Amino acid sequence: MTNLADRVAIVTGAGRGQGEAEARLLAEAGAAVLICDVLEREGEDLARALVSEGREARFLALDVASKEGWACAIDCVGSWKGRLDILVNNAGIINRKSINDTPLDAWERLMAINLTGPFLGIQAAAPLMRQNGGGSVVNISSNSAFSGHYDPAYTASKWGLRGLTRTAAMEYVSWGIRVNSVCPGLIVTGLNAEAPHLKPMIDLTPMKRSGTVEEVARLVLFLASEASSFITGEDFVIDGGFTAGAAYRRVAAESGLYRD
Repeated sequence: MTNLADRVAIVTGAGRGQGEAEARLLAEAGAAVLICDVLEREGEDLARALVSEGREARFLALDVASKEGWACAIDCVGSWKGRLDILVNNAGIINRKSINDTPLDAWERLMAINLTGPFLGIQAAAPLMRQNGGGSVVNISSNSAFSGHYDPAYTASKWGLRGLTRTAAMEYVSWGIRVNSVCPGLIVTGLNAEAPHLKPMIDLTPMKRSGTVEEVARLVLFLASEASSFITGEDFVIDGGFTAGAAYRRVAAESGLYRD
């Protein structure tokens, strides 16, 4: 059910970390993958590595906030494979600044990448997907989209991405296009391995660990494939139980209602 032979995918922010794992797993499942990122060296290295393993992959430099860049990406995949079946809107940035400390230009740049980028991607990709009977869009949101995370721009963008997911799912369902969002919790990568918030987050997470990029990638593969053929307009939280009730669990433990 997760065999992606003859399918074609675009993955943004695929040069490293979570996006790299997603692109790699889709390619291993049989998809031809257009790897998109502003990190040209990392993206080109990944494409070469996948091709050397017998996979189909190409790299394209893409700023997801650029409408012209998206037009180029769709032209590229169209001339390469003549179709598009999967779009993974993974590219994103984070500010880690409070409302009072967030300059307007930083707010606008984050929104351009985290929210406008997926909007432009869906808008550009949907017509090509429609030509071959539909496809699957997977938006990478966050479990911060269910709370008041201490980063107003990031949190607002991820809440907005959940709304965009639902609207797009309803708008494109008649085109055979499914749209869902993945909402990871704490996922440790090389970018945040030394961050001071990791231990407190892990201590509070019911499963007592962080997630891995491979675990997120497996969920993306499920949503990109026919294994999820009757699912659209949904959010899939992958955070070790954090959103489900980590704070209540801590209160219950500290008040003696239960013990681990």
